[in-house]
Amino acid sequence: MAYVVTEACIDIQDRSCMEECPVDCIYPGERMMYIHPDECVDCGKCMPACPSEAIHWEHKMPADLLPFVDANAAFVREQGFSGGGEDADPADSDHPLVTQRKPR
Repeated sequence: MAYVVTEACIDIQDRSCMEECPVDCIYPGERMMYIHPDECVDCGKCMPACPSEAIHWEHKMPADLLPFVDANAAFVREQGFSGGGEDADPADSDHPLVTQRKPR
């Protein structure tokens, strides 16, 4: 995985990142967006597009946000997401790391 959506996206879901992603690897959960690690091509176009600065490069991830690396990967795989987030229906759930956070 190259880029990861983190907690600053919870309850925001601006979706600007989806518009910039050339491979359509960003998928909507109920409260947060998720990047599919097998589809991301490490281009970095999503990061500056995110107004909440929720996207980080995996290799420069702040230590307190490291759990989101596994959360993104686990969630998209559990949901069976593949082939493009723009056409995907939002999941009616999120990874437990997200669901345990209080709504904003």
